[in-house]
Amino acid sequence: MLSDATGRENSAEVKAEVLDRSGKLYRALEILPGVLAWGTLGLIVVLSHYLPFWMAVFIIFFDTYWLLKTVFLSLHLRSTFKVMRENVKKKWMPEVEKIPEWERLRHLVILPMYKEPYEVVQETFETLIKTSYPLDKFIVVLATEERAGIGAQEVADKIKENYGNKFTHFLVTTHPADIPGELAGKGSNQAWAAREVRRLVIDQSGIDYEDIITSVFDVDTQVGKEYFARLAYVFLTTPDRQHSSYQPVPLFINNVFDAPALARVVAFSCTFWQMMNQARPERLTTFSSHAMPFKALTEIGFWTTDHVSEDSRIFWQFFLHYDGNWKVTPLNYPVSMDANVTPRFWETMVNLYKQQRRWGWGVENVPYMLYGFITNARIAFRQKLYWTFNVVEGFHSWATNAIILFMLGWLPVALGGDRFGTTLLAHNLPNITRFVMTLAMLGVVTSATLSIMLLPHNKPKWFKGWHYLIYALQWALIPVTLIIFGAVPGLEAQSRLMFGGRFRLGFWVTPKSRFGEAGVPPTGQKT
Repeated sequence: MLSDATGRENSAEVKAEVLDRSGKLYRALEILPGVLAWGTLGLIVVLSHYLPFWMAVFIIFFDTYWLLKTVFLSLHLRSTFKVMRENVKKKWMPEVEKIPEWERLRHLVILPMYKEPYEVVQETFETLIKTSYPLDKFIVVLATEERAGIGAQEVADKIKENYGNKFTHFLVTTHPADIPGELAGKGSNQAWAAREVRRLVIDQSGIDYEDIITSVFDVDTQVGKEYFARLAYVFLTTPDRQHSSYQPVPLFINNVFDAPALARVVAFSCTFWQMMNQARPERLTTFSSHAMPFKALTEIGFWTTDHVSEDSRIFWQFFLHYDGNWKVTPLNYPVSMDANVTPRFWETMVNLYKQQRRWGWGVENVPYMLYGFITNARIAFRQKLYWTFNVVEGFHSWATNAIILFMLGWLPVALGGDRFGTTLLAHNLPNITRFVMTLAMLGVVTSATLSIMLLPHNKPKWFKGWHYLIYALQWALIPVTLIIFGAVPGLEAQSRLMFGGRFRLGFWVTPKSRFGEAGVPPTGQKT
């Protein structure tokens, strides 16, 4: 099982060479998402002038579609919340121990870090050592960056001193700076760490690759006591478990009480989208912190090191390598992470935009996916068609839907001329769209309710009963967040990919910090 590792990586490298991103076809596929997005927005403007009647009809149907989609997704959200709450209450370790092969299973946990302060990393390790799963079955890697400087190494040394002896295997790796051909970011760091832990720990200990489940967490990711038991149970009971990733629900609540209202709404919106997709596993891909079999990870040659969106790219690496025989299994179990917060409001807003733009840069996987579909005849056509529609439509909706809903609905009236402006449809269009969108906004009630229920139990001293009302009313900001922190950064990301060259995004590290006192709300962040 160990002797053919080199052969596996060579096989992965041969497949990677097929995906030649320097060709004209690949470049055309990079341009496609931006052309579709800008073409849609431009067409709405043009048709609002030349065909205002039909454009008005389209807007009414589009608003109605949004209403039905909101209801549909709200049902999925409620369903996942119910299942997740039941899973959190359950003791999973006794269930794991009923499975005879569980004792062979090892958890490899890779924690890539950059310049995060000790307090952030410490909180993560405090939750790790409180897990119900036996710590002697863990291999923990704290993956640092040489370019982060001596401060990061001091944090890693302190973590090793305080927590290294808690696990059977604990390793600190240092990813060298400026390796030719690499993009500085999480993907290259994780790939380095995985190779190092394989060389220094796994191969030397003779652990079978099939008995390792690999969790890759952002260094601020905190897990519940039963998380690894839940992961082990799902892994051990999943059919064809070696060809699946395992996705928890990301809750951005570690520092949610420090966050301003806009940041909270964006954070919970991301969580809710992931929860909705947990109820639709057939279209689920990996996001942020997740897990995968180590055997498969070695067979694809680990993460590619020349792109930004490593958390979603790894899914497509698996999918293309195994000719479509790959899926994501939802855990319906949460992990908690940091919301995007700094001590200053406008700095938080800027960082929030940059984070959303980086997530929007996941559109770089569209040409990777499509090129892989074109060059791999072994993937079933129906799979190609299904994923092409869902992924392309998903990014297109990200960049355009909110703008169409909240900004372009009035265009037929404004640009349609006097002839259309005097019609009954023109007179009623604003009222119809307002009524439909008001009904759609009722779905926000579900979001407001669940966001309050997901707040951490250990609330700060300054948090009073009336804050619940404020945390509910903050969802009136959803049109703003959908446009400014949704459509606009998504559209920018697709535009950058379309233009290419110097417009391409590099990896931007979201700053992590801890500030304020337990009994005093952070300045400017009370609501």
